[in-house]
Amino acid sequence: MARSKRKQLISCLLALCAAFIPTSSLADDAGLVVSAEASHKFTKQLSAGFEVEFRSRNDFRTADRVSLGPSVTYKLLPWLKASADYNLLIDNNREDISYHEDESYNNWRPSYWGVRHRFNVSLTASHKIGRVEVSLRERWQYTYRPSRVIDNFDFDESMWEDHEVRGKGKNVLRSRLQLDWDIPKCKFDPFASVEFHTTRELEKTRFIVGVEHTIKKTHAFKAYYRYQLTGSSSDEPNIHLLGLGYTYKF
Repeated sequence: MARSKRKQLISCLLALCAAFIPTSSLADDAGLVVSAEASHKFTKQLSAGFEVEFRSRNDFRTADRVSLGPSVTYKLLPWLKASADYNLLIDNNREDISYHEDESYNNWRPSYWGVRHRFNVSLTASHKIGRVEVSLRERWQYTYRPSRVIDNFDFDESMWEDHEVRGKGKNVLRSRLQLDWDIPKCKFDPFASVEFHTTRELEKTRFIVGVEHTIKKTHAFKAYYRYQLTGSSSDEPNIHLLGLGYTYKF
């Protein structure tokens, strides 16, 4: 790729990331994402893997989620691949406090651990422009939360009560545009992406910049920064996340 074109591409990437920096504020949360994956390529088209991930929130102080599950990927065409995966999500749900109209306490639901089941089906199309690969992934995500009974404190009665969290299913369309660079004589390959999570409205937007390093096509390491911007209807804060990932390919 000509030097001028490369500079233009990098400038566009930096502009894309900088455009959303003013949206962050002191009220934003911060956390860590750490993942480990083992994957195996059975044929040129078929591969499978198993991943474990840990997340934190509350400025790195509180465990947020542990997830684990298998995945399978099949290359339909040289430029198109399909994938499916399942994840068991073990969530640390945030506490919730409700108030009366006079702003006195009504009910308090402490934070609690619960499980969800998540299924993903994806199609990813990619195209190389010089040493830059542009890819677009469309993912259908379905998450089911089983019902369960948890403790709830009623301030009016000054007593603990059983509260049922009802089972719930949720569909999300996730659209991700990603750029990957293959820089000559460089041990680190940079990447950047933007992803939109859509239900009936835009629910989340994720911006990611990072680098990847592979050793002898067996060990792959990545480090990245993710900024997650939540929609107006969400009660979750925007969050800055530092990510570390490792993949063992055998």
